[in-house]
Amino acid sequence: MKLAMFREGGKDRIGVVEADTIVDVTAGLPSLSPDLFDWLPGLATSWQVLALLARESKTRLPLSSVRLLPPIRRPSTFLAIGGNYESHLREIARLKIQVGEHQVWFNKQVSCISGPFDDLVIPAGMSTLDYEVELAVIIGRRCRNVPARHAVDYIAGYTVCNDASVRERHGRSPTMTLAKSFDSLGPLGPWMTTVDEIPDPHALRIRTWVNGDLRQDGSTADMRFNIFEQIEELSHAMTLEPGDVLATGTPAGIGAARQPPIFLAPGDVVRMQIENIGEIENRVVAAGSVRA
Repeated sequence: MKLAMFREGGKDRIGVVEADTIVDVTAGLPSLSPDLFDWLPGLATSWQVLALLARESKTRLPLSSVRLLPPIRRPSTFLAIGGNYESHLREIARLKIQVGEHQVWFNKQVSCISGPFDDLVIPAGMSTLDYEVELAVIIGRRCRNVPARHAVDYIAGYTVCNDASVRERHGRSPTMTLAKSFDSLGPLGPWMTTVDEIPDPHALRIRTWVNGDLRQDGSTADMRFNIFEQIEELSHAMTLEPGDVLATGTPAGIGAARQPPIFLAPGDVVRMQIENIGEIENRVVAAGSVRA
């Protein structure tokens, strides 16, 4: 299923996306949580209930008539891996950036999460806003010390992430957290595609367009460390909780690595698409120009 959080009539709801419509599975059922986060711990059982509710629901809305929200808005943790695509490693090597042989992780503050079609804000006084399309994993079950061979059992689903960042802030700290965590720099969506619909998350085409110009065009097969290895690495260091978001790396084509560099400017439109998952689109605005 494609499970979405959306707002309609001033209320937040859960929906199942079917072609160009969304089925409101919580319509008329005030006792059910309208937040997908609260359904995650049940995983298979939760999906069965939501699928049943979708079949029974008579509330079907045009997808274009609702505001899609990030599928997960309040994870305990939002982590991202650096330098995880071979093509991206080659392009950042030209910038004299070296990545070691081990996984490199940093956190994005959860307050940066925004919707799949919300504005992407250039912070005041900054001029180097950059894009990175990433396949994001949403954890479905608490996991600790999980071997890679069992990692898929702890995944709820996948979504599209723009791991946006302000490049001029990268050099101000040993970590990338500040550069990656400005408000709005973590668009997620357009929904969560449940893990059963993606038999191989390492065989998906992944792309970015800026104003219709194709900037990134890669495959998740290009990952240095696959998703299951990432979960093994992280869960041996910390407990991952339901709803936690893991951004799994980006292919070549970032603005900072172009010759000359090309950063995002007000009025630009960034569209990102991952095969069998969906696509997000964000207009770039200057601080103080965000749409309601």
